[in-house]
Amino acid sequence: MTRIPLLIDTDPGVDDALAILMALNAPGHEVVGLTIAAGNVGLQHTVANALKLCEVAGSDVPVYAGCAAPLLHPARDAAYVHGRDGFGDVGYTPAQRQPGNEHAALAILRLSHEYAGRLLLVALGPLTNLALALKLDPTLPSRIARCVVMGGAVTAHGNITPAAEFNIAFDPEAAHIVFSAFPRIDLGDWEATMAHGLLDTDVDRWLGAESPRARFYEAISRQTRAWSGERRGNRWYSADGLAMAFALAPEGALETAERPLAVETEGRHARGASIVDWRRESGQADNVRILLRYDQARFEALVEAALAAG
Repeated sequence: MTRIPLLIDTDPGVDDALAILMALNAPGHEVVGLTIAAGNVGLQHTVANALKLCEVAGSDVPVYAGCAAPLLHPARDAAYVHGRDGFGDVGYTPAQRQPGNEHAALAILRLSHEYAGRLLLVALGPLTNLALALKLDPTLPSRIARCVVMGGAVTAHGNITPAAEFNIAFDPEAAHIVFSAFPRIDLGDWEATMAHGLLDTDVDRWLGAESPRARFYEAISRQTRAWSGERRGNRWYSADGLAMAFALAPEGALETAERPLAVETEGRHARGASIVDWRRESGQADNVRILLRYDQARFEALVEAALAAG
């Protein structure tokens, strides 16, 4: 079986870590690179976290450092959720390996040529690296077989502002560039995330598995799971995990909607909002396929398998 080449643009982050473990555990996919941006926490931490996660998973996938800040305006991070280092401040021993010398945006372009027409691109963080790659080479989308983005709140029920989701709000200008450039993006947004929560009792059972991945992930996710439990009850939510499930097993999508989407880059109250033209009033072409409902059992099976692997 020919494996699908998979490039992940990410800002690890506890949530991203789960999605990466899912990808590394997918037999039909080969992770060909991790391109790293600032987002959940600063770039120094997100790069270190990516390298450590690969070490824990026994993977030598190349890691490339990218943009340390949004394109134009400073943005708040999510250290209050993920810990100051993005991995729960557990004080893990840094990985032995170093990142590659190539900038993430250049790695995206190179890999798009190397795997032209076959590359699955999954973006789990702010879209700064991808926007920079598009500015360097606007023909990039023609070489991508499928682009999956975790981002947005399609009816403006945001998680960082009243209207906006974190990844888009962190760098709205970058998101505008990306959504304007790609003719179609598969979108797993925050509202789909909230419809696919994982029961705490199930998560605790999965994290009790005797595997290096489960033990490491139990430690780094402890803080964010406690934070979530205090605010959201007995379910834990993995936005990046759901987006990765959609990427790895698109047949698990039970309901989707195709619509035009634009990113608000101005506005006092709505900067960073992902504006979906639900009634197609604008006359613009549909540019996103929005995940509305995914097979919950399939999602949970992918998560459980990834945590206990190896």
